Amino acid sequence: MTRRIRLIADDYGLAPGVSTGILDLIDRGRLTGTSCMTGFPEWGEAAALIKPLSGRVAIGLHLTLTDQPAVTGKSSLAPEGRLPPLRSLALPVLRGRIDGRDVHAELDAQYARFVEALGRGPSHIDGHQHVHFLPVVREWLLARFPAGPGRPMLRGAPAPAVVPKIAAIAALASGFDRSMRSAGFFVMTPLAGIYDWRQPEKFAPALKTAVETLPQEGLFMCHPGHVDETLRTRDPMQGVREVEFGVLASDAFGAGLARAGVEILDGKG
Repeated sequence: MTRRIRLIADDYGLAPGVSTGILDLIDRGRLTGTSCMTGFPEWGEAAALIKPLSGRVAIGLHLTLTDQPAVTGKSSLAPEGRLPPLRSLALPVLRGRIDGRDVHAELDAQYARFVEALGRGPSHIDGHQHVHFLPVVREWLLARFPAGPGRPMLRGAPAPAVVPKIAAIAALASGFDRSMRSAGFFVMTPLAGIYDWRQPEKFAPALKTAVETLPQEGLFMCHPGHVDETLRTRDPMQGVREVEFGVLASDAFGAGLARAGVEILDGKG
């Protein structure tokens, strides 16, 4: 029996080079789909390029609460109009220094820009730096998407591991899969693709392991793309995106899928 897994690229809309690389991989059949950042000025152009693929590939929303301009401008979340680093987000929300209503307003604005540009809701939702696991975002998901048809799928937690980075994300996600499934969401698990991106040589082995071990419909997240001047001003994750793109586009990756008896799940799956 052929095993089918999901490969979903984060950060569509972050920069034109990132979006171009993701579209190329989609065209090659190397991705299930992508998760979109909707807060940048180029979002309308990026959305127009991917909109014709709606229904054929998974097009989701990549909730962004860190390190980028806030769609809603200045608030307790973004006092100077810029979203805080992750370390300055979780605890201040819990202690009331950031108003949860401001967080929800920012997420509402990002969601509205997605729907306005694409004419439909997202197929799935995840978070930049995994912010969708935060309690304040869990509250937003439950309020924004009441029970009924048309709910987006959610990216779930990684399997527990001793690797510090994976363990930290698993701790942040504690209880997420269970509570969201209980609320009626489809949660895509287990999550693979977490590695130290400052060591680009680790990507290919991580992908190979995922292809060989992920269960049916397991999820591998990735960050491919091309480096351009816009990306250089917005995100520290740069050259490794070219590495990920090269690996995913390679004949060797295609051959590895065939050897493992694995297919990439399309966006209809």
